[in-house]
Parts: sequence; structure tokens; C-alpha cells
Amino acid sequence: MAQILGDFSEHLPVSKEYMTIVLSPSSAPLKQRWHNNGLSADFMADYFATFFPRSQDSVSKINSKVEVKSAVSFIANELLENAMKFNDSAAEYPISITLQLHADCLIFLASNSIKAEAVEHFQAFIQELMSEDPGELLIRQLEKNAEMDDSNGSGLGLLTMMNDYLAKIGWRFETVQAESEIAIVTTMVYLMM
Repeated sequence: MAQILGDFSEHLPVSKEYMTIVLSPSSAPLKQRWHNNGLSADFMADYFATFFPRSQDSVSKINSKVEVKSAVSFIANELLENAMKFNDSAAEYPISITLQLHADCLIFLASNSIKAEAVEHFQAFIQELMSEDPGELLIRQLEKNAEMDDSNGSGLGLLTMMNDYLAKIGWRFETVQAESEIAIVTTMVYLMM
């Protein structure tokens, strides 16, 4: 059974325009994948920017190609980097990112495996995100990162999505059975347009 945290909807409307990229986390070392993450995010951004600006009667809050391209590139890149960074490489489960275009929003879905022992810590971090003001958390995390050398797992990308793009974020945790049980996390980012 899946566990849902935050603003995750399991009943999304059908999208006629979407793109999915599936990556094999074991095909290259993580450091070599960073460049590919950026290329994948920029490709998605270039593609979806072609749908903007929308008509004058659109309820869209982000209408220009430049704004859409910037938002999609940033969010997709952050989701891919997090999926790569926190992926359970022993599981050999693919990493995927999907971007769906809807009338009033863009929806990102990024999935990856996660080490079973990391699930509880990640869920505690999510609870903190959901219970505190994202702006205050962002400032606190920036100050904390300035004091530390290692900001790995800081959450700045998620906090930036929430603060700068007013994105709603949710997570679904589930266990799938392959050769052994694998913990899968899917992150959903809902961006009003």
C-alpha cells in the first residue's frame, strides 16, 4: 500500500501532452550524470515552452516562453538531481521524470528507488516542510549551509520551488516487488500556469 505525504494526487486528469524520460542510474557514474540531468531538463523546458504564451483568456499565471522555460528547467533539473543523488543504486530501478501539460498547470512526476533505511529520515524532512513556513525554512537552511561544508541533502531545491515558483509538492512512497522488495518514492510538483 502506498503512503502519501503533501500535495500528491493519485487521480490526475488525463493529459494529452506529456513527456517521460527514463534513465538508467547504473549506466554511468553519478558525476557524469549531472550534465545529462541538465540536458534532459533543458530539453523538457524547450519543448514545453513552445505551448506558451497562451491565449488572452487563459487563467495562466506564467504565460511567457522565458518564464515557462526557466521554471521547467529549474524544477526538472532539481527533481532529476535529487532522484540521482538519493537513488538506491543496488536496486537497479530506473529513474523517471514525466511532465504533463494541463489547462491550468504543469505537473512533474519523478520516481526513483530509495534505500529502505532512508525512508523514515526523508519522511521526517517532508513533515517539517509541510508544517513550517517555506520562506522561514529557506532562510534557515541557507544560514545552515553557509556554516557547513557539506550541503548534500539540504532541501534547498524543494524550498526554492515552493518559494519562488509557488509550487505544491507531494510524495508517494510504495514498496514494489522485484527480485527483492524495493522502496520507491515519486515526487509530484504541481505548478500553476
